[in-house]
Amino acid sequence: MTSIRPTLILVALTATTLLAACGQSSGPATAAPQEITRDTSCSLDGMLLADYPGPKAQIFYAGQAEPDFFCDTVEMFHVYLTPEQVRDVRGIFVQDMGKTAWDEPHGHWIDAKSAYYVYGSKREGSMGPTIASFALEQDAAKFVGEYGGKVYRFADIQPDMVVLNGGVLNDSHM
Repeated sequence: MTSIRPTLILVALTATTLLAACGQSSGPATAAPQEITRDTSCSLDGMLLADYPGPKAQIFYAGQAEPDFFCDTVEMFHVYLTPEQVRDVRGIFVQDMGKTAWDEPHGHWIDAKSAYYVYGSKREGSMGPTIASFALEQDAAKFVGEYGGKVYRFADIQPDMVVLNGGVLNDSHM
C-alpha cells in the first residue's frame, strides 16, 4: 500500500503538469500584433482607436486570444506598470511613429520593449499629452528636435509618468 501512494502522487503531479501546459498553449508562444479596424475599441474606455491621432498600443495576455488595445501609449504603460491584477504578458506592441502618420496611424507595429519613447513633447494623442513610440533612436531624436521632450527606453518609463488623471478632460475630440 505504501508503494502505491508515491506512484499515485507522481501520476497526479504529472497529469496536473500536463493539463497546466495544455492550458498555456492555447495561443502562440510569442504574440504577433493585430491591425486596428474601424471597430477596434480601447480596452479601458471603449473609444474607437481609428478615430484618434497618436500612437496606439496592444497587450497580449496568456490565455487570451485577442489583445487588449489602447488608444494611447500612456494608457498602455499605466496598465502595464500599475496593474489592478498581475497577468502573464505574452507581447506588447506600439506603433512606430517614425513610419506611420500621426493623425491617422495605421500599421507599423513594433515590440514595445525594444522601442524608444519620447516623453514630454508638444504632440498630443487621443487623450492629450502622450508618449511617442519609435523603432529607431534617430527618429525619436528628430521628433524631440521638432516637438520637444526627452528620449526614454521602455524600462525607464515610471508609473508617475503615466498617471491617468481624467484623460477625458484632455480629449478635444469628444
